[in-house]
Amino acid sequence: MFSLGSWLPALPGLAWGWALLDALLQGLVGACAVSVLCSLLKVYLYIQCLNDPKRQAEKDAIQMWWWVLEPLHVAVLTGVLALVGSRVAALVVLEFSLRAVSTVLSLGKGAHSSQLYLLCQYSLGCGVSCSLSFLLEGAPHRTCNLALAVGLAGLLATYARRLVRHVCTLYELHSRARYCGICILLLAAGHGIPRLLRNALAVTFAVADLAAVALINRDFLSTAEAVRFWTPLTICYTLLVIYMQEEPRQSTGGQPVYQTVLVRMGGLFILLLTVGRWTDVLHVLISLLGELWCLLRAGIMLEACRQQDFTQWSQLDRWTGSGSEEAS
Repeated sequence: MFSLGSWLPALPGLAWGWALLDALLQGLVGACAVSVLCSLLKVYLYIQCLNDPKRQAEKDAIQMWWWVLEPLHVAVLTGVLALVGSRVAALVVLEFSLRAVSTVLSLGKGAHSSQLYLLCQYSLGCGVSCSLSFLLEGAPHRTCNLALAVGLAGLLATYARRLVRHVCTLYELHSRARYCGICILLLAAGHGIPRLLRNALAVTFAVADLAAVALINRDFLSTAEAVRFWTPLTICYTLLVIYMQEEPRQSTGGQPVYQTVLVRMGGLFILLLTVGRWTDVLHVLISLLGELWCLLRAGIMLEACRQQDFTQWSQLDRWTGSGSEEAS
C-alpha cells in the first residue's frame, strides 16, 4: 500500500496501522456526506412545514433537534463505515441503487419519494467509501489524499450544520423582514433543494456503482467463479426489489421502514452464508447496525417526509382522476 507510511521505516504492524487510519478517513468522509444530505433535507422540510399551518407540530419537532447529538452520529457512523469491508459496502450500494431505480420507475410522472433521501443515508456512506477505495487504490500518498478529502467534507458538513441552525432560528423572522441574503435565497429557490439532492445523489451512486462492481470482481480469479457469485446475487436482489417495490406507498408508520431494513439485510446475510466469507457475514451484521442507527437518528424527518409524500400522491391522484373525467 502506497501511503504516508511509505515515508517511514518499516516496523512491525505499521502497515496495519496505516490501513486502519485510511479506513477511518474513508468512513469519516462518508459520514460527512450523510451529514450534508441530512442538513440540506432538514432545511427543506423546515421551510415546507413553516409554510403549511397544518404542519406546525412537525416544524417544532425539527426545530427542537438535539444539536449535541450530531457529532455523536458522525462519530458512530464513521466507526461503522470503517469496520465494514469494501465487499459488503459494495453490495449495499448495488442493492440500494436497484431499489431506488425501481421506486422511481414505479412512481407516477412528476412524483418523487422524499423518504428515499433518508433511506439512502447508510448506502450513501458506503458509496462514498467504495468510490474512495477504488479511486485511490494504489495511489501514492493515499493517506494524504484522504486527509484532504476529510478536510473538504468536514468543511461542507460544518457549513451545512450552520445553515440548519440559522434557518431553524432566524428564517421565520428574516423571510418576513427580507434583509438576510441566505433566507431570501431560500425563500426564492428553497423548493429546488430536492432537485439538487437528486442530481448529486445520482452522480454519487453512478460512480459508486462502477466502483462497487470493480471492487467485487477483483476478488475473482476466473469467470466461472464470478458467475457463481453474481447469479445468486442477481436473483436475490431481483426478489428483494419485487418485494419492496410498493413499500413507499404502503408505509403508514415507521415500522415498515425497519421491517424493510431487516428484510434487505436478512436476504444479504443468507446470500453471503452460501457464497461469501465469514468476514462478510460479520460485516452484514455491522451494516444492519449502521442502517438502524441512521434511521433512528432521522425519525422526525422520516415522519415529515412520509406526510409530504402522502400529500403529494393524494394531489397527483386527484389530478389524474379529474383529467380522466374530463377526457371521458
